[in-house]
Amino acid sequence: MDNQVNVTYITLDGYVNIHKYRYLYFVIMFTAYILILCSNSTVVYLIWIHPNLHEPMYIFIAALLINSVVYSTAFYPKILTDFLSDKQIITYSACVFQWFAYYSVAGSEFLLLSAMSYDRYVSICKPLQYPTIMRKNTVIMFLVLAWLVPVCLIAVPAVLISNKQLCKFIFKGIICNSTVFRLHCVESRTLNIYGLIVLVNLLFLPVLFILFTYTRIFIITYRSCREVRRKAAQTCLPHLIVLINFSCLAAYDVLLLRLETDFPKTVRFIMSLQMIMYHPLFNPIIYGLKMKEIYKHLKRLFCKM
Repeated sequence: MDNQVNVTYITLDGYVNIHKYRYLYFVIMFTAYILILCSNSTVVYLIWIHPNLHEPMYIFIAALLINSVVYSTAFYPKILTDFLSDKQIITYSACVFQWFAYYSVAGSEFLLLSAMSYDRYVSICKPLQYPTIMRKNTVIMFLVLAWLVPVCLIAVPAVLISNKQLCKFIFKGIICNSTVFRLHCVESRTLNIYGLIVLVNLLFLPVLFILFTYTRIFIITYRSCREVRRKAAQTCLPHLIVLINFSCLAAYDVLLLRLETDFPKTVRFIMSLQMIMYHPLFNPIIYGLKMKEIYKHLKRLFCKM
């Protein structure tokens, strides 16, 4: 439906029992948002102020956690407003912005995880060459590519779909993801092909590269002494856990558009909460508790407090 100023509104049909428990949901989500901001920012702050954490691995972790803050900030203000509103609606332009933010950050996460896996590969498999390979300029280049490449790739379809004609005005979800294409009157074959190319470049190729590097790491550490295997496990395991967790959420999102079967509203709501609440909280917990050096500084910080 269009109003007098020609702004298209979409009804968000993904909330479960929102009217009955709206204030409870608001408190839970507001608390989650504050925890996401505080936990991610705390780890980033520790990496920033401690010189011994100014290494490529920790810099990539900081970038990953900054992504979580940006990602959450793109969605939480709208979601918190929805819990206090009688009608859960969003303008189509805001929906496209959410879609852009969602996939830009998701693509960036996979590229950052690829950079982290390469850093671990060089550190463990080529330790003597590590200082010359992972120089400051190399790390900066990886960070710039990890942030800019997804933004540029996702910006193209975001601009194209912003002017698409809509025939449906009810969105089955609480955040605008891949299923926003189902609102369009005509399915674009060009956009589908381009989306497949982006999916390969930002998801499949990074995951294959990560699997290749960690396979090489496991082969080399298997032949090494027990101490080398232990150190490799300490640094690689958190990255693998984060990768598996994020890959499962990405797989659900891809299947959501490709499968014609509609998921029940409760399942959609729970999975949406996984993406906007569980994952941004999962990263700082894993890296804060599993990375020995970060945990050491984190423990000191809480002891002082």
